[in-house]
Amino acid sequence: MRPSNPDPTDESTKATEAGLGPAMARLFGLLASPEMARWRVRMVAALVLTVIAKLFAVSAPVFFGEGINAIAAHAASPDTAPAAATVNEAASGALTAFGIAFIAYATARFLSVGAPQLRDAMFAPVSQDAQRLTSVRAFGHVQRLSIGFHQMKRTGALNRIIDRGARAVDFLMRFLIFNIAPTVLELVLAAGVLSINYGWEFAVIATATVGVYMAMTWSVTDWRVKIRRDMNNADNEANARAVDSLINFETVKAFAAEQRETEAYDSVMQRYATAAAKSQSSLAVLNGGQALVMNAGLLAMALMAGWKAWNGVLQPGDVAAVTLILMNIYQPLNILGWAYREIKQSAVDMERLFDTLALKPDVADAADAAPLALKGGAVSFDAVSFAHDGRVRSVDGVSLDVAPGSFVGLCGPSGAGKSTILRLLFRFYDPEAGRVMIDGQDLRHVTQSSLRDALGLVPQDVVLFNDTLRANVIYGRPGASEADILDALERAQLGDFVRQLPDGLETRVGERGLKLSGGEKQRVGVARAILKNPAVLVLDEATSALDSETEKEVQAALAEAARGRTTIAVAHRLSTIANADRIYVMEAGAIAEAGTHAELLASDGLYAKMWKRQSEAGDPAMAIDAL
Repeated sequence: MRPSNPDPTDESTKATEAGLGPAMARLFGLLASPEMARWRVRMVAALVLTVIAKLFAVSAPVFFGEGINAIAAHAASPDTAPAAATVNEAASGALTAFGIAFIAYATARFLSVGAPQLRDAMFAPVSQDAQRLTSVRAFGHVQRLSIGFHQMKRTGALNRIIDRGARAVDFLMRFLIFNIAPTVLELVLAAGVLSINYGWEFAVIATATVGVYMAMTWSVTDWRVKIRRDMNNADNEANARAVDSLINFETVKAFAAEQRETEAYDSVMQRYATAAAKSQSSLAVLNGGQALVMNAGLLAMALMAGWKAWNGVLQPGDVAAVTLILMNIYQPLNILGWAYREIKQSAVDMERLFDTLALKPDVADAADAAPLALKGGAVSFDAVSFAHDGRVRSVDGVSLDVAPGSFVGLCGPSGAGKSTILRLLFRFYDPEAGRVMIDGQDLRHVTQSSLRDALGLVPQDVVLFNDTLRANVIYGRPGASEADILDALERAQLGDFVRQLPDGLETRVGERGLKLSGGEKQRVGVARAILKNPAVLVLDEATSALDSETEKEVQAALAEAARGRTTIAVAHRLSTIANADRIYVMEAGAIAEAGTHAELLASDGLYAKMWKRQSEAGDPAMAIDAL
């Protein structure tokens, strides 16, 4: 039995709760990647502007204090000056010093705010490109994962993981690199300015206040992150359930399950609402604690500055300066609780995204894989065995040969292994034993893209993209000319239908092609296969879901598609393979019988019993030579 990757969208699978260190390592690795090399100058400029802004933010209160000191010094000067001229000169000097100090203060304040705005404007393209690159990498990686992953994934939850992971890149850059880290730099600069200009006590008070503030915020926020994680899990579940239900709306309506689906969605949303309410309540605790610490720090700073001013060590302007310095540090800390929580959540979101990127395909190209070299399209299975997860054996020792240009049918009871044979041919899985070959080349030694370029598929249920008819028809060959497209439509018996449409090939087919009938969708699938012009055509019960009249039309289109190429058809209705060059009858994962239609009827085995049963059921197609 083949091992499979765990599904990262499964809510029972917890993402690795990495700390900020691994998250930042991934972030800087992304910024240092070759794809981001064109933004190097902007990155450096953004960091320089951040440092400049903090230098001005720390210096602005000092200028403010000097201005206040100039006025206070003038106000405190004795009125018994020797001459009026001297008094005027002193007043003029004080006013000039006050004006210069406050102009410097205003300029520094503006630059401390303006520089980050310029930085954000410069860095916006970098951030958006990093998000784009992350999303594209994740999307491309998921597309390359094996079919086993896609059979188990939850599409809505996976989409959220990619979206949140990309947004986490932007958030970590904007808040961790350009908010929290610069705040630490500002604290260091402020501590130095306070110690040198006003006394070491102020540096201790500022550092201790910020330290207590951050410790309290982080401890409470860690508790709140657990609540946020429950919210995210409920959000993922709600989104996944909603997408599943909306995609399968026909099934919901057919079983009158609207109320049941709504109640299931409500159950998940109740879980989300409960977690959200806890989050709001805990926010009040966090905000109250932050306010207590901030005001205690301001009080300690003001009392210390007032005491020193009372003793003549400091001037009145210095009291204002030290208070403003601490308040400036508080400004970015006001959002620390929210930012820290979001940063931690972003780290988890990024880690979950990278957990997805770390998944390895069950089926991967070999290091020495070469493009498939077509020499006619001969297909052979050599003692192939394979088991799906949860099954003892899906295919057991199957050997069969399909000559170039021949038409071969596969039939048998449900679960006999027919569809597994096709999946092995497309190399959605690798056999556990034996070899699958095209023109003598083991498929494990050729590239998957070249293999699937050589194969064309018309499945039982042709699922179309929510796009135009043209886009769906050319999907297998995007560069096809208009003449080739029209030829494929005619050969697929779809030309008259398209000409009757007001918008022709530009008609939109709706989600999964639901605006078309079953027969129309099948013929679009046939046209797509004809246009692709594959060396090997695979028909997976392509007419079993159609009525007899529509089946005749689609069978005629399939006959045209199969003309001149190797064709393998899995059939439930035996009439569709009655004219096959050779028919393989499968039972319990093995080949039970093989031969032509006449030979198999004459042998009176499993095929003959199946044919008799369908004939007695009144299948009108039994008398029709299909292909």
